Amino acid sequence: MLNSVRGCRGMVVAPHALAAQAGLAVLREGGNAAEASVAVAAALAVVYPHMSGIGGDAFWLCRAPGEAPRAITGVGRTPADLTAARYRDAGHAHIPVRGPWAANTVAGAVSAWGGVLDTARDWGGRTPLERLLADAVHLAREGRPVTASQCRTTAAKREELASQPGFAQVFLDAGVAPAEGDRQRLPALAATLARIAEAGCEDFYRGDLAHVLAADLEEAGSPLGLADLQAHRVVTTPALSARFAGARLYNTPPPSQGLASLMILALYERIGGLRVTESGVDHIHLLVEATKRAFAVRDRIIRDPVDVSTPPETWLAADALDREAAAIDPLRAARWGAGETGDTTWFGVIDGAGRMVSAIQSLYHEFGSGVVLARSGICWQNRGTSFTLDEGSPRSLLPGRQPFHTLNPAMAELADGRWLVYGTMGGDGQPQTQAAVFTRIAVHGMSPQAAITAPRWLLGRTWGSHSTSLKLESRFNPAVIAGLRARGHELETVEPYSEIMGHAGALLLDPAGVMTGGADPRSDGLVAAF
Repeated sequence: MLNSVRGCRGMVVAPHALAAQAGLAVLREGGNAAEASVAVAAALAVVYPHMSGIGGDAFWLCRAPGEAPRAITGVGRTPADLTAARYRDAGHAHIPVRGPWAANTVAGAVSAWGGVLDTARDWGGRTPLERLLADAVHLAREGRPVTASQCRTTAAKREELASQPGFAQVFLDAGVAPAEGDRQRLPALAATLARIAEAGCEDFYRGDLAHVLAADLEEAGSPLGLADLQAHRVVTTPALSARFAGARLYNTPPPSQGLASLMILALYERIGGLRVTESGVDHIHLLVEATKRAFAVRDRIIRDPVDVSTPPETWLAADALDREAAAIDPLRAARWGAGETGDTTWFGVIDGAGRMVSAIQSLYHEFGSGVVLARSGICWQNRGTSFTLDEGSPRSLLPGRQPFHTLNPAMAELADGRWLVYGTMGGDGQPQTQAAVFTRIAVHGMSPQAAITAPRWLLGRTWGSHSTSLKLESRFNPAVIAGLRARGHELETVEPYSEIMGHAGALLLDPAGVMTGGADPRSDGLVAAF
């Protein structure tokens, strides 16, 4: 389905229809893209609680006509006194994936809302926060149907989550995962969102709410404390950028893996990607091999910006890209190892004035740490499990550090003057799906919906999958699958429209004001416009 509107006053895409409609309602009432995006983010925290929430982190790209995109980073840090020795003293040889010791970084998402609202005011926005969170509060208080995605995830992870503080009381029914379509109410979360709407985003970190959160974190056994919440700040910086076939690409700086997403496309152009057939052997092989090189760089250098010794822009310089491209064999697959997982929600908004937002928020693994705070109803992230207790590793656990993030929203100005807002969830799959969607639109002339609906691939791990092979949806031509095997790729096929391929979305704005959007049939998403 092609969602195209001329003279459109606004368009929203999100992986859940109710969240997209929440953003559209704000646009209809005269709000701008930044304001609408906060409404989408808050609604997603309610309707997709297994993938995102206010207990997680978030990255945003915001851009108004005539301005360069700005990156807004809402990423929390480890406690100022947290060390590997404390984990070992507590009997942990590794950072746990679930439980209180996995809830080891401040949740930055709400601070990102505050940064985005500063942008909204710069754009002339005056919509009260109470209105922006109203739909989320209503959905949490009155309830919403449990999606098939949440149902499957809860059932699959019930054994490891049921014993975590607060989880069973909020997300299980007498110990059983909810059924698809069941109405699930989140009254404590509704009250927390209403409190933020009244007191402002700062209350989460430095107000009365912060004291409640700190007490509940301590009671649950998390190493986080009030001082850690109070020390947190949102960060606004210029976006990272790179060139591709006359287009200008934008993404988010460290601790995001945005550098990898930009490198993949820049390398792909250098190794002949502009001359290949869409979804053919060369299209997939070249992007996969570019991914391997970009991920190797990512894994060596991306971490807390204070510890990044080489500026990420260095790797986007022509000489660095040429060296990496020269190491790629256009006919043979290089060896590949492990990868990253993650549950996430990406969403995008464009308003009638051409202002736009690309945003992503996450709890990391399904339901994050699994810890649900008693009084606030907040499910806390486990993003800090991307640290390691191994000394000397690029991602060793250190006090007061931001963790490595797979999260990275994307935006691009195409060579013909069109603007593209795009992204996806899915750990290591995020840069790969971004590359697939972007090349299909910018190089092969596909509509956003066609580019997203077309079969996709994934190298490595993502949410719901632990193998590191190259996975292809079975809808690909068998000759393509055979051709990739012949080049040395370790392959497996997965079902059509597999959710492990991520929940992608894209919005396209042309110079005449025509907006076109695409939502992923692998999600519960929607393109909403008026």
